[in-house]
Amino acid sequence: MKPAALPRHGPRRAQLLVVDAGGRITHHPAADLPRFIRRGDLIVANDAATLPASLAATHVRSGESVEIRLAGRRSLEPDAVTAFTAVVFGAGDYRTPTERRAAPPNLAVGDTLAVGPLRATVAAMHDHPRLVDIRFHDSVDEIWAAFARHGRPIQYAYVQGPLAMWDTWTSIASQPVAFEAPSAGFILDWSTLRALRARHARVASITHAAGISSTGDPDLDRVLPLDEPYVISPATAALVNRTKQRGGRVLAIGTTVVRALEHAACRMGHVRSGNGVATGRIGAQTELLIVDGIVSGIHEPGTSHYELLRAFQEDDALIRMAAEAEEHEFRAHEFGDAVFMERSADLGAACVASVPTPGEIRALS
Repeated sequence: MKPAALPRHGPRRAQLLVVDAGGRITHHPAADLPRFIRRGDLIVANDAATLPASLAATHVRSGESVEIRLAGRRSLEPDAVTAFTAVVFGAGDYRTPTERRAAPPNLAVGDTLAVGPLRATVAAMHDHPRLVDIRFHDSVDEIWAAFARHGRPIQYAYVQGPLAMWDTWTSIASQPVAFEAPSAGFILDWSTLRALRARHARVASITHAAGISSTGDPDLDRVLPLDEPYVISPATAALVNRTKQRGGRVLAIGTTVVRALEHAACRMGHVRSGNGVATGRIGAQTELLIVDGIVSGIHEPGTSHYELLRAFQEDDALIRMAAEAEEHEFRAHEFGDAVFMERSADLGAACVASVPTPGEIRALS
């Protein structure tokens, strides 16, 4: 599949594959998404705005240029910008494919990285030489100002020209906490939102720090996605639980929404509001408790995004889906085409959630 090379907002000029609960696959314009939404469904999207998470820096000890890609954080609080997990590349930028990027100089705990006026210290090394924890020593206001002045959106070589920050924001973008765009949300322009409501569906949002999708290094990509913090409002939690109790479907716009809702329900079987950190991978062995369908981008087999789809459909349906996308020249990655996938009827029998009573819903809200 060819990646989309230009930014896109809204469903215009995009295609949609629909994989229903029986594994049947049909082709549609992406603007047709509301046709597949039923009365009583709840659509949940990620309203995170994207950070300028690619930082040009200098490794002070060696004097070499590096690129820092911020990749993880433990909290969504606005002041929690002093500590990050990051992937560090050698000199270069997005014009070189990530798999061809040079390694950084040998990094060690205590090394200083200079980002414009900011100074960051390597606080910890992980099991891969590119993956580190860094800590900034400047004030929160100085950090935000330097990110705005010296940072850029994370970008990959298949996008033809440099991205502006607004290219990475969805129509519902709010708090800047995502490292890469929650790109499934690009399908939701205002006309689509109006059409969904006209079909008597509800729309709600969560905020989830969408992480990086690829580092170009197979060993490092195998640990993706990293742990990702999220927050679910009491109103959204109540809507999710009420929808399940009434027999409606909860439909996630993007993999980040699936991670957050399923993590928030992993102990009780119903979604609790508040802050959390989504851990681990969702895949073929995951029994989904909450989410009944997903809108996602087109992703290649072997990626963490594709693996998550294995919780919704059997492998034979996914293989046919990938073949259809290839044959009909669907575009992949964040600005590409989309798939709407219902959870397989065969998988659904093994994935029945514990649905709260009306009294429990009132208590949760």
